[in-house]
Amino acid sequence: MSKCFQYFRRDDATVAVMLPFDLGRIIDDWCRLRKTMVRNVPSAFTRDEWAYMLMFIERDNLMLPFQQNFGYLCGRKEMPLRLLLKPRGTIALWLPNNVSLLGPLMLILVSLTGNALRMKGGTRSDNLTGIFREYVLSALESGVLKSYLENQTSIECFARDDLRNLELAKTARVRIAFSSDAAAQAIEVLPHPIGSMGIYFSDKCSEAWIESEAVSDESVDALIKVFSVFGQAGCTSPRRVVLIGGNYEKATILKRRILERWPKSAQRVPPHTASENIMARQWAAAIGWDAELAANNSAVIAVGEKSSPVFSSHMSLPIVWADLETAVHDLPENIQTIGHAVVDARHPKWIKAIGKSNVKRFVPIGNMHHFGPVWDGYGFWRQLFEEIEVAT
Repeated sequence: MSKCFQYFRRDDATVAVMLPFDLGRIIDDWCRLRKTMVRNVPSAFTRDEWAYMLMFIERDNLMLPFQQNFGYLCGRKEMPLRLLLKPRGTIALWLPNNVSLLGPLMLILVSLTGNALRMKGGTRSDNLTGIFREYVLSALESGVLKSYLENQTSIECFARDDLRNLELAKTARVRIAFSSDAAAQAIEVLPHPIGSMGIYFSDKCSEAWIESEAVSDESVDALIKVFSVFGQAGCTSPRRVVLIGGNYEKATILKRRILERWPKSAQRVPPHTASENIMARQWAAAIGWDAELAANNSAVIAVGEKSSPVFSSHMSLPIVWADLETAVHDLPENIQTIGHAVVDARHPKWIKAIGKSNVKRFVPIGNMHHFGPVWDGYGFWRQLFEEIEVAT
Protein backbone atom coordinates (compact mmCIF):
# COMPACT_ATOMS: atom_id res chain seq x y z
CA MET A 1 0.00 0.00 0.00
CA SER A 2 1.27 3.48 -0.81
CA LYS A 3 1.61 6.07 1.94
CA CYS A 4 -1.18 8.63 2.20
CA PHE A 5 -1.29 11.84 4.22
CA GLN A 6 -4.44 13.08 5.90
CA TYR A 7 -4.42 16.65 7.17
CA PHE A 8 -6.33 17.86 10.22
CA ARG A 9 -6.81 21.41 11.43
CA ARG A 10 -6.25 22.01 15.13
CA ASP A 11 -6.21 25.51 16.56
CA ASP A 12 -3.78 27.54 14.46
CA ALA A 13 -1.81 24.65 12.99
CA THR A 14 -2.08 21.58 10.78
CA VAL A 15 -1.56 18.00 11.93
CA ALA A 16 -0.50 15.48 9.28
CA VAL A 17 -1.26 11.79 9.77
CA MET A 18 0.59 9.32 7.56
CA LEU A 19 -1.36 6.13 6.79
CA PRO A 20 -0.71 3.19 4.48
CA PHE A 21 -4.07 3.85 2.77
CA ASP A 22 -6.56 6.61 2.15
CA LEU A 23 -8.57 7.10 5.35
CA GLY A 24 -11.76 7.89 3.45
CA ARG A 25 -11.60 4.62 1.53
CA ILE A 26 -11.23 2.35 4.56
CA ILE A 27 -14.07 4.19 6.31
CA ASP A 28 -16.17 3.81 3.16
CA ASP A 29 -15.47 0.06 3.26
CA TRP A 30 -16.58 -0.22 6.89
CA CYS A 31 -19.74 1.74 6.11
CA ARG A 32 -20.48 -0.37 3.03
CA LEU A 33 -20.22 -3.47 5.22
CA ARG A 34 -23.14 -2.23 7.33
CA LYS A 35 -25.58 -3.03 4.50
CA THR A 36 -24.56 -6.70 4.63
CA MET A 37 -24.58 -6.76 8.42
CA VAL A 38 -28.18 -5.54 8.55
CA ARG A 39 -29.28 -8.55 6.48
CA ASN A 40 -27.04 -11.25 7.94
CA VAL A 41 -26.29 -11.83 11.65
CA PRO A 42 -23.77 -14.60 12.48
CA SER A 43 -25.15 -17.09 14.99
CA ALA A 44 -22.18 -16.52 17.34
CA PHE A 45 -23.34 -12.94 18.03
CA THR A 46 -26.43 -11.94 19.94
CA ARG A 47 -28.67 -9.40 18.26
CA ASP A 48 -27.72 -6.80 20.90
CA GLU A 49 -24.02 -7.40 20.21
CA TRP A 50 -24.57 -7.13 16.47
CA ALA A 51 -26.60 -3.95 16.86
CA TYR A 52 -23.77 -2.42 18.86
CA MET A 53 -21.28 -3.42 16.14
CA LEU A 54 -23.47 -1.72 13.55
CA MET A 55 -23.52 1.45 15.62
CA PHE A 56 -19.75 1.30 16.14
CA ILE A 57 -18.95 1.38 12.42
CA GLU A 58 -21.15 4.36 11.64
CA ARG A 59 -19.14 6.96 9.73
CA ASP A 60 -19.30 9.62 12.46
CA ASN A 61 -18.14 7.16 15.10
CA LEU A 62 -15.18 6.04 12.98
CA MET A 63 -14.10 9.63 12.41
CA LEU A 64 -14.47 10.56 16.08
CA PRO A 65 -11.03 9.32 17.27
CA PHE A 66 -9.33 11.45 14.61
CA GLN A 67 -11.41 14.52 15.45
CA GLN A 68 -10.86 14.17 19.19
CA ASN A 69 -7.11 13.71 18.85
CA PHE A 70 -6.05 15.65 15.76
CA GLY A 71 -8.81 18.10 14.85
CA TYR A 72 -11.10 18.34 11.84
CA LEU A 73 -10.22 16.85 8.48
CA CYS A 74 -9.16 19.43 5.92
CA GLY A 75 -8.56 18.87 2.23
CA ARG A 76 -5.11 20.41 2.14
CA LYS A 77 -2.46 21.89 4.40
CA GLU A 78 -4.29 25.04 5.44
CA MET A 79 -2.09 26.15 8.35
CA PRO A 80 1.59 25.78 9.32
CA LEU A 81 2.45 22.13 9.86
CA ARG A 82 3.29 21.47 13.51
CA LEU A 83 2.94 17.74 14.01
CA LEU A 84 3.41 14.59 11.94
CA LEU A 85 2.08 11.26 13.14
CA LYS A 86 2.74 7.81 11.73
CA PRO A 87 1.79 4.25 12.75
CA ARG A 88 4.17 2.75 15.31
CA GLY A 89 4.28 -0.68 13.68
CA THR A 90 3.06 -4.14 14.67
CA ILE A 91 0.65 -4.28 17.60
CA ALA A 92 0.28 -7.41 19.73
CA LEU A 93 -3.10 -7.72 21.43
CA TRP A 94 -3.97 -10.17 24.22
CA LEU A 95 -7.76 -10.46 24.52
CA PRO A 96 -9.72 -11.48 27.64
CA ASN A 97 -11.97 -14.49 28.10
CA ASN A 98 -14.90 -12.63 29.62
CA VAL A 99 -15.74 -9.66 27.35
CA SER A 100 -16.16 -11.05 23.87
CA LEU A 101 -16.86 -7.84 21.93
CA LEU A 102 -13.56 -6.19 22.89
CA GLY A 103 -11.75 -8.10 20.14
CA PRO A 104 -13.95 -7.03 17.21
CA LEU A 105 -14.07 -3.45 18.49
CA MET A 106 -10.28 -3.29 18.89
CA LEU A 107 -9.90 -4.75 15.38
CA ILE A 108 -12.01 -1.89 14.02
CA LEU A 109 -10.18 0.83 15.96
CA VAL A 110 -6.70 -0.46 15.09
CA SER A 111 -7.61 -0.85 11.42
CA LEU A 112 -8.04 2.93 11.25
CA THR A 113 -4.41 3.45 12.35
CA GLY A 114 -2.89 1.24 9.65
CA ASN A 115 -0.78 -0.68 12.17
CA ALA A 116 -0.38 -4.42 11.62
CA LEU A 117 -2.31 -6.32 14.31
CA ARG A 118 -1.56 -9.75 15.77
CA MET A 119 -4.13 -10.99 18.27
CA LYS A 120 -4.26 -13.73 20.88
CA GLY A 121 -7.83 -14.78 21.62
CA GLY A 122 -9.11 -16.05 24.94
CA THR A 123 -8.94 -19.83 25.28
CA ARG A 124 -12.16 -20.04 27.31
CA SER A 125 -14.42 -17.86 25.17
CA ASP A 126 -15.97 -17.86 21.73
CA ASN A 127 -13.52 -16.45 19.21
CA LEU A 128 -15.83 -13.65 18.10
CA THR A 129 -12.88 -11.68 16.75
CA GLY A 130 -11.89 -14.44 14.36
CA ILE A 131 -15.50 -15.00 13.36
CA PHE A 132 -15.99 -11.28 12.70
CA ARG A 133 -12.75 -11.01 10.72
CA GLU A 134 -13.78 -13.91 8.47
CA TYR A 135 -17.27 -12.43 8.11
CA VAL A 136 -15.85 -9.13 6.86
CA LEU A 137 -13.45 -10.87 4.46
CA SER A 138 -16.28 -12.94 2.96
CA ALA A 139 -18.62 -9.94 2.71
CA LEU A 140 -16.18 -7.67 0.85
CA GLU A 141 -15.08 -8.58 -2.66
CA SER A 142 -12.24 -6.05 -2.71
CA GLY A 143 -11.10 -2.77 -1.24
CA VAL A 144 -8.70 -1.23 1.26
CA LEU A 145 -10.30 -2.92 4.27
CA LYS A 146 -10.20 -6.40 2.73
CA SER A 147 -6.54 -5.95 1.81
CA TYR A 148 -5.69 -4.72 5.30
CA LEU A 149 -7.43 -7.63 7.03
CA GLU A 150 -5.87 -10.21 4.71
CA ASN A 151 -2.31 -8.92 4.89
CA GLN A 152 -1.97 -7.04 8.17
CA THR A 153 -4.07 -8.95 10.73
CA SER A 154 -4.09 -12.40 12.31
CA ILE A 155 -5.66 -14.07 15.34
CA GLU A 156 -4.80 -17.27 17.19
CA CYS A 157 -6.04 -18.83 20.41
CA PHE A 158 -3.45 -20.43 22.69
CA ALA A 159 -2.63 -20.82 26.39
CA ARG A 160 -0.83 -18.30 28.59
CA ASP A 161 2.30 -20.48 28.78
CA ASP A 162 2.47 -21.10 25.02
CA LEU A 163 5.71 -19.99 23.35
CA ARG A 164 3.70 -18.02 20.83
CA ASN A 165 3.24 -15.36 23.52
CA LEU A 166 7.00 -14.82 23.32
CA GLU A 167 6.81 -14.43 19.55
CA LEU A 168 4.04 -11.86 19.88
CA ALA A 169 6.04 -9.76 22.33
CA LYS A 170 9.34 -10.02 20.42
CA THR A 171 7.91 -8.51 17.24
CA ALA A 172 5.55 -5.84 18.58
CA ARG A 173 6.11 -2.11 18.85
CA VAL A 174 3.04 -1.94 21.11
CA ARG A 175 1.78 -4.63 23.49
CA ILE A 176 -1.86 -4.29 24.61
CA ALA A 177 -3.49 -6.68 27.06
CA PHE A 178 -6.91 -6.88 28.68
CA SER A 179 -6.09 -9.23 31.54
CA SER A 180 -5.52 -9.80 35.23
CA ASP A 181 -2.69 -7.98 36.97
CA ALA A 182 -0.65 -11.20 37.04
CA ALA A 183 -1.15 -11.84 33.33
CA ALA A 184 -0.19 -8.26 32.48
CA GLN A 185 3.02 -8.60 34.48
CA ALA A 186 3.80 -11.90 32.74
CA ILE A 187 3.44 -10.19 29.34
CA GLU A 188 5.53 -7.18 30.37
CA VAL A 189 8.54 -9.31 31.36
CA LEU A 190 8.62 -11.08 27.98
CA PRO A 191 11.53 -9.91 25.78
CA HIS A 192 10.40 -7.02 23.60
CA PRO A 193 12.00 -4.40 21.32
CA ILE A 194 13.80 -1.48 22.90
CA GLY A 195 11.54 1.56 22.79
CA SER A 196 8.36 -0.48 22.43
CA MET A 197 5.30 0.29 24.53
CA GLY A 198 3.15 -1.76 26.90
CA ILE A 199 -0.49 -0.79 27.51
CA TYR A 200 -2.26 -2.95 30.10
CA PHE A 201 -5.90 -2.86 31.13
CA SER A 202 -6.01 -5.17 34.13
CA ASP A 203 -8.21 -5.92 37.15
CA LYS A 204 -11.04 -3.39 37.36
CA CYS A 205 -14.61 -3.32 38.68
CA SER A 206 -17.67 -1.12 38.23
CA GLU A 207 -20.80 -0.02 40.08
CA ALA A 208 -24.25 1.28 39.19
CA TRP A 209 -25.39 4.36 41.10
CA ILE A 210 -29.11 5.13 41.06
CA GLU A 211 -30.45 8.21 42.79
CA SER A 212 -33.56 7.27 44.74
CA GLU A 213 -35.57 10.00 42.96
CA ALA A 214 -34.45 8.71 39.55
CA VAL A 215 -35.75 5.14 39.81
CA SER A 216 -37.94 4.50 36.76
CA ASP A 217 -38.85 1.76 34.31
CA GLU A 218 -36.21 3.15 31.94
CA SER A 219 -33.40 3.12 34.50
CA VAL A 220 -34.36 -0.36 35.74
CA ASP A 221 -34.50 -1.74 32.19
CA ALA A 222 -31.07 -0.23 31.42
CA LEU A 223 -29.61 -1.80 34.55
CA ILE A 224 -31.03 -5.24 33.74
CA LYS A 225 -29.83 -5.11 30.15
CA VAL A 226 -26.30 -4.06 31.10
CA PHE A 227 -25.93 -6.55 33.94
CA SER A 228 -27.38 -9.55 32.13
CA VAL A 229 -24.79 -9.40 29.32
CA PHE A 230 -21.74 -10.38 31.42
CA GLY A 231 -23.04 -10.69 34.98
CA GLN A 232 -20.15 -10.24 37.40
CA ALA A 233 -17.57 -11.27 34.79
CA GLY A 234 -17.11 -8.00 32.89
CA CYS A 235 -15.05 -5.10 34.22
CA THR A 236 -17.81 -2.76 33.01
CA SER A 237 -20.62 -4.77 34.63
CA PRO A 238 -21.95 -3.45 37.94
CA ARG A 239 -20.67 -5.55 40.83
CA ARG A 240 -23.39 -3.93 42.92
CA VAL A 241 -26.09 -1.23 42.81
CA VAL A 242 -25.77 1.71 45.19
CA LEU A 243 -29.06 3.51 45.81
CA ILE A 244 -27.94 7.09 46.48
CA GLY A 245 -30.06 8.72 49.18
CA GLY A 246 -32.00 5.52 49.73
CA ASN A 247 -32.80 3.24 52.63
CA TYR A 248 -33.83 -0.37 53.18
CA GLU A 249 -37.44 0.22 52.15
CA LYS A 250 -36.50 2.06 48.96
CA ALA A 251 -33.89 -0.58 48.11
CA THR A 252 -36.50 -3.30 48.56
CA ILE A 253 -38.87 -1.46 46.20
CA LEU A 254 -36.05 -1.22 43.64
CA LYS A 255 -35.43 -4.95 43.98
CA ARG A 256 -39.10 -5.71 43.32
CA ARG A 257 -39.10 -3.51 40.21
CA ILE A 258 -36.00 -5.31 38.91
CA LEU A 259 -37.64 -8.70 39.46
CA GLU A 260 -40.87 -7.56 37.79
CA ARG A 261 -39.14 -6.19 34.71
CA TRP A 262 -36.41 -8.82 34.43
CA PRO A 263 -38.21 -11.01 31.84
CA LYS A 264 -38.60 -8.00 29.50
CA SER A 265 -34.93 -7.06 29.27
CA ALA A 266 -32.64 -9.86 30.42
CA GLN A 267 -30.86 -12.43 28.31
CA ARG A 268 -31.41 -16.13 28.96
CA VAL A 269 -28.84 -18.06 30.99
CA PRO A 270 -27.66 -21.68 30.55
CA PRO A 271 -28.89 -24.40 32.96
CA HIS A 272 -25.62 -24.56 34.96
CA THR A 273 -25.86 -20.81 35.69
CA ALA A 274 -29.46 -21.23 36.86
CA SER A 275 -28.33 -23.99 39.25
CA GLU A 276 -25.52 -21.79 40.56
CA ASN A 277 -28.03 -19.02 41.21
CA ILE A 278 -30.25 -21.29 43.32
CA MET A 279 -27.28 -22.07 45.58
CA ALA A 280 -26.17 -18.42 45.64
CA ARG A 281 -29.61 -17.27 46.80
CA GLN A 282 -29.49 -19.77 49.66
CA TRP A 283 -26.00 -18.58 50.58
CA ALA A 284 -27.04 -14.92 50.48
CA ALA A 285 -30.15 -15.55 52.61
CA ALA A 286 -28.13 -17.52 55.16
CA ILE A 287 -25.77 -14.57 55.79
CA GLY A 288 -28.49 -11.97 56.10
CA TRP A 289 -29.34 -10.69 52.61
CA ASP A 290 -32.93 -10.27 51.45
CA ALA A 291 -32.33 -12.32 48.30
CA GLU A 292 -34.69 -13.52 45.57
CA LEU A 293 -34.31 -15.31 42.26
CA ALA A 294 -35.19 -13.59 39.01
CA ALA A 295 -37.39 -15.29 36.40
CA ASN A 296 -36.18 -18.74 35.34
CA ASN A 297 -33.54 -18.64 38.11
CA SER A 298 -31.51 -16.39 35.83
CA ALA A 299 -30.09 -14.09 38.54
CA VAL A 300 -29.98 -13.39 42.27
CA ILE A 301 -31.17 -9.92 43.28
CA ALA A 302 -30.38 -9.13 46.92
CA VAL A 303 -30.81 -6.20 49.31
CA GLY A 304 -28.52 -5.67 52.25
CA GLU A 305 -26.47 -3.19 54.25
CA LYS A 306 -23.20 -2.15 52.64
CA SER A 307 -21.44 -3.79 55.59
CA SER A 308 -23.24 -7.12 55.07
CA PRO A 309 -21.04 -10.20 54.50
CA VAL A 310 -20.05 -10.68 50.88
CA PHE A 311 -21.59 -13.37 48.71
CA SER A 312 -20.94 -13.87 45.04
CA SER A 313 -21.93 -15.79 41.95
CA HIS A 314 -21.71 -15.10 38.25
CA MET A 315 -25.24 -13.62 38.13
CA SER A 316 -25.68 -12.09 41.58
CA LEU A 317 -26.55 -8.40 41.89
CA PRO A 318 -26.43 -6.90 45.41
CA ILE A 319 -28.30 -3.66 46.16
CA VAL A 320 -27.10 -1.40 48.99
CA TRP A 321 -27.82 2.21 49.90
CA ALA A 322 -25.66 5.16 50.93
CA ASP A 323 -25.40 8.93 50.80
CA LEU A 324 -23.16 10.34 48.07
CA GLU A 325 -20.18 11.03 50.31
CA THR A 326 -20.23 7.49 51.71
CA ALA A 327 -20.63 5.98 48.25
CA VAL A 328 -17.46 7.77 47.11
CA HIS A 329 -15.57 6.76 50.26
CA ASP A 330 -16.50 3.09 49.79
CA LEU A 331 -15.31 2.84 46.19
CA PRO A 332 -12.58 0.24 45.66
CA GLU A 333 -9.13 1.34 44.49
CA ASN A 334 -9.60 -0.46 41.17
CA ILE A 335 -12.92 1.17 40.30
CA GLN A 336 -13.34 1.77 36.58
CA THR A 337 -16.91 2.71 35.59
CA ILE A 338 -19.85 4.15 37.45
CA GLY A 339 -23.06 3.78 35.51
CA HIS A 340 -25.47 6.43 36.72
CA ALA A 341 -29.19 7.07 36.74
CA VAL A 342 -29.58 10.43 38.47
CA VAL A 343 -31.91 13.41 38.26
CA ASP A 344 -29.25 15.76 36.84
CA ALA A 345 -25.79 14.37 36.09
CA ARG A 346 -24.56 17.90 35.29
CA HIS A 347 -25.11 19.09 38.85
CA PRO A 348 -21.81 20.14 40.44
CA LYS A 349 -22.26 17.66 43.30
CA TRP A 350 -21.69 14.73 40.94
CA ILE A 351 -18.63 16.25 39.28
CA LYS A 352 -17.18 17.13 42.67
CA ALA A 353 -17.79 13.62 43.98
CA ILE A 354 -16.29 11.89 40.94
CA GLY A 355 -13.31 14.25 41.02
CA LYS A 356 -12.45 12.97 44.51
CA SER A 357 -12.41 9.35 43.38
CA ASN A 358 -10.38 7.00 41.19
CA VAL A 359 -13.29 6.58 38.78
CA LYS A 360 -12.28 6.46 35.10
CA ARG A 361 -15.76 6.65 33.54
CA PHE A 362 -19.00 8.26 34.79
CA VAL A 363 -21.64 7.40 32.19
CA PRO A 364 -25.38 6.58 31.97
CA ILE A 365 -26.06 2.99 32.99
CA GLY A 366 -26.94 2.02 29.42
CA ASN A 367 -23.47 3.12 28.27
CA MET A 368 -21.44 1.13 30.78
CA HIS A 369 -20.22 -1.36 28.16
CA HIS A 370 -19.55 1.25 25.46
CA PHE A 371 -15.94 1.09 24.30
CA GLY A 372 -13.82 3.78 22.69
CA PRO A 373 -10.36 5.19 22.00
CA VAL A 374 -10.00 6.33 25.62
CA TRP A 375 -10.18 3.51 28.16
CA ASP A 376 -9.50 3.31 31.90
CA GLY A 377 -8.67 7.01 31.73
CA TYR A 378 -5.94 6.41 29.14
CA GLY A 379 -5.97 7.63 25.54
CA PHE A 380 -4.50 4.41 24.19
CA TRP A 381 -5.61 4.89 20.56
CA ARG A 382 -3.50 8.01 20.06
CA GLN A 383 -0.52 6.10 21.48
CA LEU A 384 -0.66 3.79 18.46
CA PHE A 385 0.91 6.66 16.50
CA GLU A 386 4.46 7.95 16.81
CA GLU A 387 4.52 11.75 17.07
CA ILE A 388 7.09 13.87 15.25
CA GLU A 389 7.36 17.57 16.02
CA VAL A 390 7.69 19.61 12.84
CA ALA A 391 8.63 23.25 12.29
CA THR A 392 8.04 24.65 8.78
